[in-house]
Amino acid sequence: MSAPRPVRSLLLGAAVLGLLSCSKPVLEGARLDALADVASQVDGDRLMGLVSELVDTHAKDTPVECTFLSESQREQFGESLCKLTRQKAGERLQASFEELGLRVRRQETAGSPFSTSNIVAELPGTTKPEEVVLVGAHYDAFHAGADDNTTGIAAMLELAQVLSRYKFERTVRFVGFDFEEYGLVGSSRYVDAEGGASERLVAAIILDCIGYYDSRPGSQTSLPGLPTPSAGDFLAVIGNDISSQRASEVYALNNALKLMKVTPLIVPRDGTGPLTGNLMRSDHTPFWVTNQEALFFTDTANFRNPNYHQDTDTIGTLEPTLYRQAVRLSAATLAFWAGGPQP
Repeated sequence: MSAPRPVRSLLLGAAVLGLLSCSKPVLEGARLDALADVASQVDGDRLMGLVSELVDTHAKDTPVECTFLSESQREQFGESLCKLTRQKAGERLQASFEELGLRVRRQETAGSPFSTSNIVAELPGTTKPEEVVLVGAHYDAFHAGADDNTTGIAAMLELAQVLSRYKFERTVRFVGFDFEEYGLVGSSRYVDAEGGASERLVAAIILDCIGYYDSRPGSQTSLPGLPTPSAGDFLAVIGNDISSQRASEVYALNNALKLMKVTPLIVPRDGTGPLTGNLMRSDHTPFWVTNQEALFFTDTANFRNPNYHQDTDTIGTLEPTLYRQAVRLSAATLAFWAGGPQP
């Protein structure tokens, strides 16, 4: 998750950010038994093994040259800004997708002060391949980055492994975004490049920091005025007006499958505004501002996790059980949106 902007002491009322209400049926046509089967295929031990491998990959990588960062940026955000690694994690991600037999490509974009390389893999749809359901996560990380964002990348790899066992009407696309931490650069370039495609994006999930949970009262802090729970033992599912129906579907699926605590939040319009900057700090933002449906799955990062962007963001701080449940919810959601699994 990218660095936080300064938070102003402003009250967020119901007109700015509302808790989602899901009173109407939203799962018409869902085969809950089949979706539960998909979710159950997510293996917690394998998932944590992926986290361990990727954390080790980051630890052995060479940090990105950060000479282009201004002195004021370093003073504001600290020297962690010069501890970003991404090359070896990207290579590992690509190799894993290829091993699963997915169609894999690199979306290379030249630019200043750095070029980006998004990694795109696809599971083609059977009857509606031009319709795409996307799951994305950024593969760059500060230090070892266990929660931010190795949990997102490991989850995406586990999802690719599970979903590739099934067939779906729509294409499922997995995207590893580059250089999220330096300003959502990779995802912005992805959306710019894909905007003229003939395909249609049905919905997207962005996974960023989904493995840190704390059940102690007072462990969850919040934006000013936002009534979140006191304990940080829930997954936040953040949407905007255009994606509010998708958030309702996730909330209903989670309740039907009884997976975990979920707190859905809906930001007005496209999400931009003076009070909502801290909810626009990940790769869902380029989708929102181009009127595409996307949801942000997160443990809320620095609003809960004291290890955010620190060298203490290690695998031992994660909560494996709830992390697994978050990935299971992601699997069921993607399968539902993709029109499957097919018999």
